[in-house]
Amino acid sequence: MSTPQLVVHRDKELMAQAAAARLITRIVDAQASRGSASVVLTGGRNGNGVLAALAAAPARDAVDWSRLDLWWGDERFLPEGDPDRNVTQAREALLDSVPLDPERVHAMPASDGPYGSDVDAAAAAYAEELARAARPGNHGGVPAFDVLMLGVGPDTHVASLFPELPAVRETERTVVGVHGAPKPPPTRVTLTLPAIRAAREVWLLAAGEDKAQAAAIALSGAGEVQAPAAGARGRSRTLWLLDAAAASRLPRALYPPATP
Repeated sequence: MSTPQLVVHRDKELMAQAAAARLITRIVDAQASRGSASVVLTGGRNGNGVLAALAAAPARDAVDWSRLDLWWGDERFLPEGDPDRNVTQAREALLDSVPLDPERVHAMPASDGPYGSDVDAAAAAYAEELARAARPGNHGGVPAFDVLMLGVGPDTHVASLFPELPAVRETERTVVGVHGAPKPPPTRVTLTLPAIRAAREVWLLAAGEDKAQAAAIALSGAGEVQAPAAGARGRSRTLWLLDAAAASRLPRALYPPATP
């Protein structure tokens, strides 16, 4: 796995804008070299902030949206269209304003979908969808995501992998159902660390003083069971994108000067 690299921006707005610009570049490069691109989205205020910044970016039209596959790192197991679902928020922030191919938007199942209230069956179905999209040479039974974005929670959780809970200990399955999450709603679907680590690049987003301790713990050599963000690594690159507040408890020698 790659060694984490850090980029620290002055504030969360600049972080979101810079991340959006960086994402456009990665997508365009992947489409130029391989014909299509594959990105895993994250929810939460930082993930949605990046999507909103991307929607407002003049360069967004450089992306061939019809040749982009979108996946999710986790989802709240709620009915389709629920405002708390990550896909609902992503549609509002960006997806409804760009010409995506609906067949390439891979939302996680909803609680009123074909699997009903069986979150484990929903997770297994998403794992099968990922496996069908994988190509020879891809790692871990999932597509080789070009970029996989993760928001970092104040408790160091990423996706719906919470400290010490069974999902973060999973070493075989790529997607699992989560029961009893400490953050509502308690029932969720999430990628596991093996699926996350199959990505070419993993980007971890953290902005705000409430994320400072989590960033410090995850980047201090903590174990992944106790600090799931510490275990989120890409095959070729692991990038922490922070604002100054989230980086405030890191040793100054660990990160470069803030972006102007």
